[in-house]
Amino acid sequence: MTPTRLRECITILGWTQRGLARMLERQEGTIRMWARGASSIPADVAEWLEQRTQQAQSVPAPRRVK
Repeated sequence: MTPTRLRECITILGWTQRGLARMLERQEGTIRMWARGASSIPADVAEWLEQRTQQAQSVPAPRRVK
């Protein structure tokens, strides 16, 4: 996963880097380093994040009918 894709996934999911850090029980600085490309994103994190993103895109939230 590239840093750009990491940021895209976070945006699609409506999350923040801080929120992702909490979910993964990682330091927020670690997530920032991944997002900048200063550190590699672990394969298991990348796979999990891609799965969550694909799921969110395939099953969108219900919209309110007017």
